[in-house]
Amino acid sequence: MEERPQWGPEARGSAEGRPAPRAARTGPSLSSVLSELPSAATLRYRGPGVLPWGAAEGEEEEACRSTQTSAADAHQELPEPGPSRALPWPMQARRAHRQRLDRDRVAQGAGYTGTQWTRLIRRSKEKVREGLRSLQPWAWTLKRIGGQFGAGTESYFSLLRFLLLLNVLASVLTACMVLLPTWLEGTPPGPPAPNASSPCGSYNPGSHGLVTFTTELFNLLSGEGFLEWSPLFYGFYPARPRLAVTYLCAAFATGLLYLLLILHRSVSGLKQTLLAESEALTRYSHRVFSAWDFGLSGEVHVRLRQRLILYELQVELEEARVRRKAAVRTLGQQARLWSVRLLLNLVVLALLGAAFFGIYWATGATVKLQDKPLVQRTPVLKLVVDYLPSIFISGINFVLPPVFKLIAPLEGYTRSRQIVFILLRTVFLRLFSLLFLLFSLWNEITCGGDAETEKCKTCGYNYRELPCWETHLGQEMYKLLLFDLLTGLAVILLVQFPRKLLCGLCPGALGRFARTQEFQVPDEVLGLIYAQTVVWVGSFSCPLLPLLNTVKFLLLFYLKKITLFSTCSPASRSFRASTVNFFFPVVLLLGLAISAVPVLYSIFLIPPSKLCGPFRGQSSIWVVIPESIRELPQTAQNFLFFLGTQAFAVPLLLISSILMAYTVALANSYGRLISELKRQIQTEAQNKVFLAQRAVALSSADRTL
Repeated sequence: MEERPQWGPEARGSAEGRPAPRAARTGPSLSSVLSELPSAATLRYRGPGVLPWGAAEGEEEEACRSTQTSAADAHQELPEPGPSRALPWPMQARRAHRQRLDRDRVAQGAGYTGTQWTRLIRRSKEKVREGLRSLQPWAWTLKRIGGQFGAGTESYFSLLRFLLLLNVLASVLTACMVLLPTWLEGTPPGPPAPNASSPCGSYNPGSHGLVTFTTELFNLLSGEGFLEWSPLFYGFYPARPRLAVTYLCAAFATGLLYLLLILHRSVSGLKQTLLAESEALTRYSHRVFSAWDFGLSGEVHVRLRQRLILYELQVELEEARVRRKAAVRTLGQQARLWSVRLLLNLVVLALLGAAFFGIYWATGATVKLQDKPLVQRTPVLKLVVDYLPSIFISGINFVLPPVFKLIAPLEGYTRSRQIVFILLRTVFLRLFSLLFLLFSLWNEITCGGDAETEKCKTCGYNYRELPCWETHLGQEMYKLLLFDLLTGLAVILLVQFPRKLLCGLCPGALGRFARTQEFQVPDEVLGLIYAQTVVWVGSFSCPLLPLLNTVKFLLLFYLKKITLFSTCSPASRSFRASTVNFFFPVVLLLGLAISAVPVLYSIFLIPPSKLCGPFRGQSSIWVVIPESIRELPQTAQNFLFFLGTQAFAVPLLLISSILMAYTVALANSYGRLISELKRQIQTEAQNKVFLAQRAVALSSADRTL
């Protein structure tokens, strides 16, 4: 039988087997050992009657007696509840006592019933949540992708599924609020007559005369011809008061829907990111002891879960290695590292500036080349000129992200931080390239913002070159979306699959040069966000663009899935999924904010086209809302106009400020409490280590004696 460790010689008996007297005992006492604990210095006050560790025994006995005396006094003051008839009280006091007992029994029963209802509601919510989770499309596919390629690759397909849901909901809203009212009020009129004219020029959409198949194909790719006067674009919809209101309300409703759903996803991702960054759930013990799902059944599920835990441990080990390396850097190494980072960021800014200037030049060259007789006579050349901004934007989006990827490892950040910087730079490139294109179009539509020029003086916009500028803007976004889809298909069919075949058929140096490719999560994610931003910008001028994007994303999901499992290998360097789960929706919010700027500017400031669209003849698009409000009853008018006055805005701002200040104060108090609890956890851990060391030391001393 093993010998149990003892605290000291005083714990052993004498030679006769009897305990040694107190005076004969030697070594540290229990109170003295406890007084040396790291937490003893923080326990200055432990409640009435409780002394700090290490106090004298006489003081302990005195404190115990005082506590017992206080308890006895409290027992005398508050008699034990019993039957009312046994109490030596007057009849009125016994009746009040009996009523109080009855109320206590009813309250206990109500509390038990309330607990049952709370438990039932919680279980019902869990069942509903599980049912909704089971209805999510491609759930098993995402689980398989996460097990074989890591959580980062799974987050890309999860984001693709989320964007597909957004586009489906936007398409349903557009169909209910735009398409149905268009046909319910009667058949829409046809295009304007070829000889029709007005002070703002003439507008002759569509093709006239005999049209060849090649011309129809080019019209399909450019959005002109038969597509220009179709429900796809803004100019098709007639000028009807109710349709104008529903058309504008559909734009605001879809924008609000986008905002709420993305915010909900951002908040859920923020919780995971805060837990991961706070290192509360990123310890290796959590991965080893708490990450396994004991409800798994089947060898395939078990292997997928094992691979997922393996990828998470790889991320933790790699980031811990980078942090250890950063902690031992000297001052000179830190200065050299920051100098390298500054130089690399200057290179990135120079590349971005050159790209933006190229987009501005390509847009201006397109406008000039479209008037050339040679371009007008050659359909292929005209198509290339029409697609020149799209080609240039796709070219820089194809060339610069790999350059950013080569720069990021040189800056000395962790893998997750590198992913964030690559995403930020690529986001800046893609979204601001779109902004520069929109700026060029704005310069073309509004004559550079100068309404007094000859082209814009009559109608407020460049009616000679753009008689229906909304349709022209929608065509540009349509071409960007279509060219992005064609570029993705070309890369998959002409680059990725041949590369896989070359890697498998050529085992020599050529095969090693081709090597198995990895799924590049940052590039793919930014491609999704860029495509969705294009849809947000053009959905007002091209109402069916979300429907086209739904078809595109559906096709893209299956193509990327086939490409992933057939041509890609797991990433050699994984990264934490919680970071991207929060960062991706934040970038989506940035894209939504950027897309809202040109849409709101065109609604409030640019005059609508006089020859097409539901707002023709109005001074601005927003005017239809006040005009429709004036048709309501006087009470409703007063209420709605009151919402736009300072009498409503100032109290709302004050209340919002108070609520925000309260929320910030509450968050700060919770943060301090969490910090205090973390310090207590650290202190308890130090106590355990200290006690274990003391036990080992005393056991060694005991064996020596």
